[in-house]
Amino acid sequence: MATTAQPRSNSAPVAIRWQPVLIYIVCIVLAILFLFPIVWTGINSVKPPAEASASPPTFLPSRIEFENYAKLNNYGKGVWTYVSNSLVTALITVVGSVVLSTLAGYGFARFNFPMKNVSFLLILATLMIPFQSILIPLFLILTQLRLQNTLFGLSLVYITFQLPFGVFIMRNSFASVPREIEEAALLDGCSALSMLYRVMFALVRPGIITVGIYAFLNSWNEFLAALIFMTKEANFTLPILLTSVRSGYYGAIDWGALQAGLMVSIIPCVLIFLLLQRYYVGGLTGGALKG
Repeated sequence: MATTAQPRSNSAPVAIRWQPVLIYIVCIVLAILFLFPIVWTGINSVKPPAEASASPPTFLPSRIEFENYAKLNNYGKGVWTYVSNSLVTALITVVGSVVLSTLAGYGFARFNFPMKNVSFLLILATLMIPFQSILIPLFLILTQLRLQNTLFGLSLVYITFQLPFGVFIMRNSFASVPREIEEAALLDGCSALSMLYRVMFALVRPGIITVGIYAFLNSWNEFLAALIFMTKEANFTLPILLTSVRSGYYGAIDWGALQAGLMVSIIPCVLIFLLLQRYYVGGLTGGALKG
């Protein structure tokens, strides 16, 4: 008995053709949602002060002005004083976190010593401790060391909070490097430290940059510890300035100056992430998943 041929369905090829389009649409929508607050902040920062505080708000400014940035500079010691304080603190935190995390991660990945695994677990366990709960002991320690109200002392606190994550990333980054590379370097006459400097740094660069980015962003944006450990206005960081602008004179909020301060705070973070994002992604996928 002859059978009748059924027409072939084209639904599968159509679904395959539409799949990239749907992915692009979802990505575009997500990009708009994430970028809109930054764009809105930037637009408000160049509005005249009256328009920046208007209710209901207007989207586009009638004219572009930089009066909000000038007013921001009149708060306290001037915005650049607070920016420089935040920058110095962030740089010290980045250098300290990268150096200590790299050395500790290399030691945990390549050397055997008593209670190695227990020590590593204890370091990771500190991630579960809310840093707010140890601010008072840290304040007393810094006071005894005469580091309270100094940018270096604040940086030491930030480094302490960054080390568990940094050691975890660097330990796994070193563990992902084949041991044959180290054995070849040792045969060529490298010591442990020279091999770390000449050979391993290039191989674990994504992990190092990931630790540095996290250290910079967290120290640049951190508020509570800076508020507690700093009592001299000349040593305030940028987040404390933004709180002062947010409070305003006699309780009034200067929305234009506040938006300008937010842009000053956002721009360095965005630039650093855009310049180093490929290393950042490589550090998370290569270092965090290995080991």
